[in-house]
Amino acid sequence: MALSKPTFLTHLKTLTNPRLRRLTPPSFLSVRSLSFATPEEAAAERRSRKRRLRIEPPISSLHRSQPKPQQPQNPNPNAPKLPEPVSALSGNRLNLHNKILTLIRRNDLEEAALYTRHSIYSNCRPTIYTVNSVLAAQLRQSKYSDLLSLHRFITQAGVAPNIVTHNLIFQTYLDCRKPDTAMEHYKQLINDAPFNPSPTTYRILIKGLVDNGKLDKAMELKEEIDVKGFEPDPTVYHYLMVGCVRDSDSDGVFRLYEELKEKLGGEVEDGVVVGSLMKGYFMKGMEQEAMECYEKAVGVGSKVKMNAVGYNSVLEALCKYDNFYEALKLFDRMRDEHSPPRRFTVNLGSFNVMVDGYCVQGRFKEAVEVFRKMGEYKCEPDTLSFNNLIQHLCSNGMLSEAEEVCGEMGGKGVNPDEYTYSLLMDTCFEENKPADAAEYFRKMVDEKLRPNLAVYNRLADGLVKVGKVDEAKSFFDLMGKKLKMDVASYQCIMKALSDAGKFDEVLNVVDTLLEDEWIELNEELQDFIKGELRKDGKEDELEKMIEEKERLKAEAKAKEIEEAEAAKRSRSAAVSSLLPSSLFGKKETEKVGEATASVEAAPAADTNSAEEAMKGES
Repeated sequence: MALSKPTFLTHLKTLTNPRLRRLTPPSFLSVRSLSFATPEEAAAERRSRKRRLRIEPPISSLHRSQPKPQQPQNPNPNAPKLPEPVSALSGNRLNLHNKILTLIRRNDLEEAALYTRHSIYSNCRPTIYTVNSVLAAQLRQSKYSDLLSLHRFITQAGVAPNIVTHNLIFQTYLDCRKPDTAMEHYKQLINDAPFNPSPTTYRILIKGLVDNGKLDKAMELKEEIDVKGFEPDPTVYHYLMVGCVRDSDSDGVFRLYEELKEKLGGEVEDGVVVGSLMKGYFMKGMEQEAMECYEKAVGVGSKVKMNAVGYNSVLEALCKYDNFYEALKLFDRMRDEHSPPRRFTVNLGSFNVMVDGYCVQGRFKEAVEVFRKMGEYKCEPDTLSFNNLIQHLCSNGMLSEAEEVCGEMGGKGVNPDEYTYSLLMDTCFEENKPADAAEYFRKMVDEKLRPNLAVYNRLADGLVKVGKVDEAKSFFDLMGKKLKMDVASYQCIMKALSDAGKFDEVLNVVDTLLEDEWIELNEELQDFIKGELRKDGKEDELEKMIEEKERLKAEAKAKEIEEAEAAKRSRSAAVSSLLPSSLFGKKETEKVGEATASVEAAPAADTNSAEEAMKGES
């Protein structure tokens, strides 16, 4: 090792002085002295050192052998689990996530959901983020039953949901017109979940409550947001103001705006509330103030920050209150300013508003052209958008154009729903095309959609009116097992069959009615059936059929009771054969002994009687 100059000079002095040479060497020179005179003495020292180590181990070994402190386990096994962090989405689980996303992009949601279910109990368990991707895709295509089924499955499998999962469930129930169920799940989230709701949660709930006509509950939920300490959200106030507009409560619109303005320090810079405020002015007849508000929001040098949602609200206000020309200019400006991903000024809602505006003006051709141009701005139509345009076309007698638009749904990766087919079916009946109407209903059933009873009744009524009774009866047989028929449905088909002289078919329908547990055969319904059967002199057949049904029900009930008693006796015999007699006590043993004695005495008595008979004969 290198030595500095002063140190080297000191070392030389030590070497030249014989007295200092015998002193202890400097600290930087390691000198090892021999501690033992003989090897036996050194070995003895090593043995003693080993004995000391066995008795008193060194401190370093104690630190190494000290066990790690165990994390305290949750004492409550029923407590909800925390959701997995984003870091869990790695390795094979990330590969699985990407595979399922590929299936979603291919619009193969059934396979994506099935793959997710199969992976739950495999070596590569999907994360909640993968499950949420499938749930969100099902929600976008309105596959509510599949979504709830998958959610129930992952809940039973123990996959901990996060706030996104809860938000998807809230949106599902609100879209299905079940706001009370959504609020029950929200209360469960507040009481049991190990995390708090997000601002998006309150946006979804308040918008859904307003859309379902529950403005009072939405107002109560707004107060709860304030109590929980969230920042005032202009989007939430926008939804509440929209609800006030629907209820024609312009004072409520101004009151909410002033409340938001006060909470934000005297100025509202978010343009999402501008459209609702304009509607409030228009409702009051204050058109000048409404247009001043419009110029302040979208004029040159405006400090108001406008996004796509804010622009759409303003567009809707202009279209609804006879300012369509101004709406066209604003829409052109929105399309010019739209430059994703830096700035979004146009979305799907923008095109839906303009389609409504064009159709109100009677300019249907331009409405279809604008609808088809949304792909140029990276906006993809959904089922609701198609239904909106199809409804406008069908309402104005443009069935061929509506069918053409419906045919474009498959190319956009969008599937028609029950409302799509019911619109076309009703229009076909209006255009005197019952065969096409029946074909649309059949498509609905073949694609495993679920038409409700009202749609079926419109189909049956339309077919009966044009004399297609046999076809109406075939649809009755098809839907009888899928729908809960009401009294009006039975009366309609029975009257149609009786008017056509098909009384045997009427009796078949009556037989089906008697087996229907949801229908009460009251006196009024009996009088109706007898009146229809009286046309062929078969009114007595109803009483016979009722008696026969009662007899079959009694026999089935008696048979069920007999089978239950037989099963009970067989179980008792099986238990008696398995248990030894000593377990039943002395009394039971005596009974068994008496029974055995009687069995043994019977052959002896028979023998004695036989001997006496032989003596008498002799």
